[in-house]
Amino acid sequence: MRAAPLLGLIALIGIAVGGYAYWNAQLSAMLPAGLAVANGRIEVERVDISTKLAGRVAEIRVREGDAVQSGDIVARMDVTEVQAQLLAAKAAVRRAFEATGKAEAEVAIREAEHKLAEVELRRATELERRSAVSTAEVDRRRAQSEVAKAEILGAKATVRDARAAREAAEAQVAQIEATIADMTLRTPVSGRVEYRLAQPGEVLAAGGRVVTVLDLTDVFMTIFLPTGQAGRVAHGSEARIVLDAAPSYVVPATVSFIAAEAQFTPKSVETSSEREKLMYRVKLAIDPKLLETYRDYVRAGLTGNAYVRIDRTAEWPANLAPRLPPPPDVDAETVNAR
Repeated sequence: MRAAPLLGLIALIGIAVGGYAYWNAQLSAMLPAGLAVANGRIEVERVDISTKLAGRVAEIRVREGDAVQSGDIVARMDVTEVQAQLLAAKAAVRRAFEATGKAEAEVAIREAEHKLAEVELRRATELERRSAVSTAEVDRRRAQSEVAKAEILGAKATVRDARAAREAAEAQVAQIEATIADMTLRTPVSGRVEYRLAQPGEVLAAGGRVVTVLDLTDVFMTIFLPTGQAGRVAHGSEARIVLDAAPSYVVPATVSFIAAEAQFTPKSVETSSEREKLMYRVKLAIDPKLLETYRDYVRAGLTGNAYVRIDRTAEWPANLAPRLPPPPDVDAETVNAR
């Protein structure tokens, strides 16, 4: 008695798989020569916004589903401790400036002393010629001049050391300021917040994910084509996408990627008969300008059929001419006339 429902279910699955294979075959047969068709799924590039440094989440400014622009702040980490380090580093810079000024003043003093020693040496030398002073006095004055000269060199070395300390202190300030900047998390792309993965107050390790953003400028459909078709597809070839959720619209696309090696296709994408063959993965990218206009329509995971031109001379049939939904405040006839 229990076997009957099970057999019925198996038969139903067999009919569905057979019907799907038949539909794909019919779909391919209806296409003009030079075009290929395959089913696929819309994918949107995901960007994980993570904290570079360990710390506590102070604030998250976005919610799931929010639209964000490149550069927008999505979250802030707690910077109380780092701000204290910054104040200490700035104080070290001020001390280094004072030390540099003191060292430069010391150089000026030593140079003045050297000039005086030079004057006294010249006078002593002149007096020696007149036998007014002894040779020993001249030698003493000369030694004083040499000592003053050496002290100038030492004072200048102190200036260089003070300047190096000042540069090190300034570099420390710049490093801490960069750390504070890194603790303000900004989105590098424009798009839509998909997941909020942390909450204010949570302590995250370095690299901890806070928010995931869908990059609505990088939307594509991945399909698989057999060797005979993939070998005829060129990068940049025209394509069309018809989504199951909106079969009345035709979205123009472009071949942006063709895999270098063949692979077995995923079970969720192709029929069992097609999985027996090696296929090439192909990505069909949608124009970012088009995505900017229709960003509110973009949904990851939507299934549909993709049509690819594998012969440059092939003409698109009328039913695959681009047809798009009207953007806000624009009627459909205006959009499809473009």
